Amino acid sequence: MWYVMQVMSRQEGRTVRMLEQSLSREILTRCLIPMRRRKKKFHGQWQEVTEMLFPGYVFLVTDTPQLLYDELKNVPAMTKLLGSCEEPFTPLSEPDVQFLMKLQGDKDIGETGLSQVAVGEGRQVRILSGPLKNLEGKIQKINLHKRIAIVETEFMGNRSLLHLGIEIVNEVCRNV
Repeated sequence: MWYVMQVMSRQEGRTVRMLEQSLSREILTRCLIPMRRRKKKFHGQWQEVTEMLFPGYVFLVTDTPQLLYDELKNVPAMTKLLGSCEEPFTPLSEPDVQFLMKLQGDKDIGETGLSQVAVGEGRQVRILSGPLKNLEGKIQKINLHKRIAIVETEFMGNRSLLHLGIEIVNEVCRNV
């Protein structure tokens, strides 16, 4: 089961290292910070960078949630475990886990890659491949200048806007 822990901003990596060192694999199967790849322009050149998809959150995978919950109470870096009013430690819903897995594609590294897009006449955009493929109905806006697509989705019970990276592979495509 997947769980989410809120941590202090910019302490995500430190928290993951601390958890991986202090908890056994029987308690914590996996600990990750979902990342996204995108393009940014530095000194006139497009560079690929990696950024956090959900800053301030660490995702935990376990088969023993009660043991994990008990151990996490002793972690000083933890701000809070995300849950509902009824349960303080609630697993991610199956649709949320499936959405995260879809964003990763066939990779199991916790990273959302770039989506390849073609830009046609009138700046019409067509998703060719990548995590945005088949998510066209959730795309609120595509910012070609910043090379991002803004995707609106329901995640962890809330409306979320995710900024996902795009790569323009064809500037002029007549049959978009």
